[in-house]
Amino acid sequence: MTDPRTTLILITHNRSDDLLHTLDRLAELPEKPPVIVVDNGSTDGSASAVRRHPLAPRLIPLAHNAGAVGRNLAARVATTPYLAFCDDDSWWEPGALAGAADLLDTYGRLGAVTARIMVHSHPDAPEADAGPGEPVEDPIVQELRHSPLPAPSWLPGPALGSFLAAATVLRADAFRAAGGFSPRLVLGGEEELLAADLAADGWWLAYADRLTVHHRASPHRDATLRRRQGIRNTLWFTWLRRPLPAAVRRTRTLVSTVPRDAVSVRAFAEAVGGLPWVLRERRPVPREVEGRLRLLEAPQRESTARRYCG
Repeated sequence: MTDPRTTLILITHNRSDDLLHTLDRLAELPEKPPVIVVDNGSTDGSASAVRRHPLAPRLIPLAHNAGAVGRNLAARVATTPYLAFCDDDSWWEPGALAGAADLLDTYGRLGAVTARIMVHSHPDAPEADAGPGEPVEDPIVQELRHSPLPAPSWLPGPALGSFLAAATVLRADAFRAAGGFSPRLVLGGEEELLAADLAADGWWLAYADRLTVHHRASPHRDATLRRRQGIRNTLWFTWLRRPLPAAVRRTRTLVSTVPRDAVSVRAFAEAVGGLPWVLRERRPVPREVEGRLRLLEAPQRESTARRYCG
């Protein structure tokens, strides 16, 4: 089975061992999708490893770490109607890309479909963190599966207010029309802003339980940096797209719930430093989209699957 409908876009930075493991898994996919690897300025030989790999993916080498914007660069050269994302420590299960493309073919107002995430232990991670044995369902899946958002009757799964990039297939035209990922956010919750803009453009986002992505979380990452960027980006998204009462409410929640340490202080300082451009580019979402975002506030506060830690 081959399937020409979806281009698989992978971003990587200085994790060549994880990257090679993922490329091996992608080479096994029956869909044989075109694969584009964006190397975000790696210094560990990742680009050379990609060139030597039997999968022969297209390589876009960058001189610096552009974060999620690397996906935008790959999307510019992709020619398929759909785009699937993955990171260097995640891969799609055989048949899942074809299943996602079938859904996007069938439902014309579906802009993105997110798959179930199965978590694997990493051989370089401490056993207490990784957990030995068979892969287990990511805790975030329960939140996706039981999303509180109202959905039109035709939607092929629970409606979502955002998505996880490495577990999502998007309609390429919708992605490009919405501007892709913001270059200001780099990484860390960068999906939330794009998801809101897709919804404002009239697209629906859905979770599909029968599709699966695998994630073997790499221990070779800067968790502190990711937490700082995650807090900052949440604030920027809130100030860019939420009406004033909701923005104030969400900001107060973050102030009261994030760890009280230097990382959080720096995150807030960076967010405040970006206020001039935030105010210039502020564009609150339409009322119907804001109504959905408001329904997600309580689940976000109570979530144990995604915390600002590290």
